[in-house]
Amino acid sequence: MFKLNLQRFANEGIAPQTLNVQTTLKNTVGSNDLSPEMKTFYDKALLKFAKPNLVHDQFAQKRNIPKNGGKTIEFRRYSQLPKALTPLTEGVTPTGQNLNVTTVNATVAQYGGYITLSDVLLLTAIDNNLMEAIELLGDQAGRTLDTITREVLVSGTNVLYAGGTVNARTGLTSAMKLTVMDIKKAVRELKIGLAKKINGSYVAIIHPDCVFDLENDDEWISASQYAGSTQIFEGEIGKLYGVRFVESTEAKIWAKAGASNISVYATLVMGANAYGTTAVEGGGLQSIVKQLGSGGTADPLDQRSTAGWKAIKTAEILYDDYLVRIESASTYSNTSDDSAN
Repeated sequence: MFKLNLQRFANEGIAPQTLNVQTTLKNTVGSNDLSPEMKTFYDKALLKFAKPNLVHDQFAQKRNIPKNGGKTIEFRRYSQLPKALTPLTEGVTPTGQNLNVTTVNATVAQYGGYITLSDVLLLTAIDNNLMEAIELLGDQAGRTLDTITREVLVSGTNVLYAGGTVNARTGLTSAMKLTVMDIKKAVRELKIGLAKKINGSYVAIIHPDCVFDLENDDEWISASQYAGSTQIFEGEIGKLYGVRFVESTEAKIWAKAGASNISVYATLVMGANAYGTTAVEGGGLQSIVKQLGSGGTADPLDQRSTAGWKAIKTAEILYDDYLVRIESASTYSNTSDDSAN
């Protein structure tokens, strides 16, 4: 177990364009770079705080970030084979079938953020401000990367409107809350689309406001009643009609998008391989800590250090038939105004 010397870290008030660029892995004699052990420690800490927010990545095909391969990442989509209805002829080898693979290419982009810490703050504060910063940055990274995937998923073309009486988001009223019938319709769509299940069930990502309306149904089964014998997903709260529900406050809300300016919620019901995204581990997300003294002439009195993160990310829908978006109101549609969701 190594010890952290917090007095070695500091940074304050420096513009991003003036930061001295240097690697955190050199660890050369006389330099102020992080040791490999400390780099690993901060990477793990950042990932720990980011992971609970990565709900929308949880059920995707994962692809590693391409190294030295440009900005394009490739996902693969396989077409279903036709039925083999022609009887075999005795002793005769039939004609084989071709595997039809379609590649779906997506362009990755880089995201990131950082916090500046002063030497005075680190020397005088009671709290461990560096680890507090890592925790906040991890949460920011997780919510950011989760939202990037979410925005791709809610752009899918396979959509149902709660109640089945309107055909546009703007027509949804406050009475059109998410119901068991809406879930059953979504399951039907997935079955007709031949979507495979994920560990034996379809999965839905749902907002707590919609859970409030749905869990009062007598057929709702709380996760606490079955988790002992079944693998539980991150954020899983219950199941209904073969769908396991994962709750997230990051589920999509369109503020003032329905009739009478009510908020509209998205519940995503999906099967396996509906979408793909880049892997967060293995290069997708990394922490960056610049120590006191690493700024060169831009920090002549060694007063500043920074803690930050950066990630390369993209997401892509692979099979529209494997992903159903239910748009609905909720009991809280008149009070919710999460325009930043």
